[in-house]
Parts: sequence; C-alpha cells; structure tokens
Amino acid sequence: MIRANGLGLHVQRLRPSHQRPHATVVFVHGAFIDSLASYYFTLGPRFVAAGFDAVMYDLRGHGRSERPPTGYALEHFTADLDALLDELGIAHPVHLVGNSFGGTVALDFVVHRPERVATVTVIESGPASRAWSHTMTSALRHAGDMEDDEALAWFTEQYGTFSSTRTGDALHDAHIRRLGRAAARLVRSTTIADDMPTGRVLTDEQLGGVRCPVLLINGQEGLVAAESARLRSLLPHCSVAVVPGQKHSVLVEASDAVGRLALDWVREHAGAAPEPSGAEPLR
Repeated sequence: MIRANGLGLHVQRLRPSHQRPHATVVFVHGAFIDSLASYYFTLGPRFVAAGFDAVMYDLRGHGRSERPPTGYALEHFTADLDALLDELGIAHPVHLVGNSFGGTVALDFVVHRPERVATVTVIESGPASRAWSHTMTSALRHAGDMEDDEALAWFTEQYGTFSSTRTGDALHDAHIRRLGRAAARLVRSTTIADDMPTGRVLTDEQLGGVRCPVLLINGQEGLVAAESARLRSLLPHCSVAVVPGQKHSVLVEASDAVGRLALDWVREHAGAAPEPSGAEPLR
C-alpha cells in the first residue's frame, strides 16, 4: 500500500531480476468491474520478462485501494497517478498503458503532465469529451437510481455485451455476477456516478498538442472505432491496431494479441531489442 494524494493505493511492482530495466511501464485499469488483476495475469509479467519495470495499481475505490465517499472526477484519478509516481520515486518519463477508463486517464495524464510520459497505449478507449460525458451521465445515473439487485443485473448485462467469449456457463456467469456486485457497491456507496461524468474534458486543441507516440488498440467489434478515427486525425503521432473478432474486453480475452501489440510498440520507442519470437503484430 502506497499513500499518494491522500489515499492508500494498492500497488504491485514487478521488475526483471537479472538486468537493469529498459524503462518503466505503468498500467492503468478500467472502472467499476476492473482492477490491477487484469494486468497482473496478462501484460504485466510479459513486460517484466522482456526487461521492463512494470507498475500496476488499483484505482481509487477499486480493488484493494481505499474507497473515499467522494472524489471520482477524472482529474482526481490523474492526480492520483501523478502523486503515485512521486511516491515511487519515478522521475523519468514512463510508458502508460490504459484499458477502457484507464485509457481515458492515460490520455488526460499525457495532456496535463506531458513531461512524465514517453508513450501511451490505449486499449478500447478514448479521451474524456463532451459526448463521453453525456454517455457516462446517462448510464451511471441510471445505475445509481436502481436498487442493489437491479444494479447488479444491469452491470452483469453490460459486461455480457462487452465480452466475446461469454458462454453462459454457470462458472463464468458467477464470475460476472461477482464483478457486477462489486460495481454496484461502488456506485451505491460513493459519488462516482455524479463525479465521473462531470469532470474535466479534453478539447481537440489539447489533444492536437500531444507530442508523444500514441497507440490505439481496439477490438474489431468494440466500442471505440469512430472515436479512434477521430483521435488518429487529431494526434500528431498516432497508430491504430485492431484485434479481429474481439469486443470491448479484448485485454483479458485476447491478451496474447494485445500483449504482442503493446510490447512491440513500447520496445520500439524504448529502444529495446525486438521480441525473440519474431511474432508479427496485428496492424
């Protein structure tokens, strides 16, 4: 547990054991049904095996991090990341990897703290915009008005629409219900449903000012294709990669493909040697 920005944040940091790290990669997970575990069991170990320092942490209110009753606007999440880097003594620019809402945090961070970022990899996500804010307002206030059982059912249904692999088997559905139950508790016990949609948004001019390389990784059947096309036209150094046959949950359901893409990208910009397998990334 690290005390940062006035909160206790649960952090897992993995480093290569026999060499000096090429660079530091910071992984930012998604909101509500996510935690650092989605990286701990997918991309984190892969980056460490390739010689990188990997930092994973639970966002405020998520996983094992502290859950304050208020303070869930985007700027709070960005300030947490800034303070966490200070507390960990990481002064050099880091490679940010953000999934879903974590990608929104990463893009906000690179706009407001550009000197701390070497590259950004965004998985099925986009920046906080006015359209994003309207969508979040409608969805979260709808969930916040529900009774606990209704909210659980709603989050479970949303997860099902994001998944490419949901089969309806009892074990998988029990896992989805656990995720939905945690998300419902977060909404019911905090002001996140009011705070998140009313936080700051990024303008096209701010996005156009991002100078570091940005990679957008999308599921072929995901949620952000239109937004990614817009971003590619705004960001000076932006690439887009698509994982075939995948929806929004591409990180955990196609982690090998996402891992190849993200690792190749960070290797290229960190000046590290290519992966020995010679695997070709999906472009």
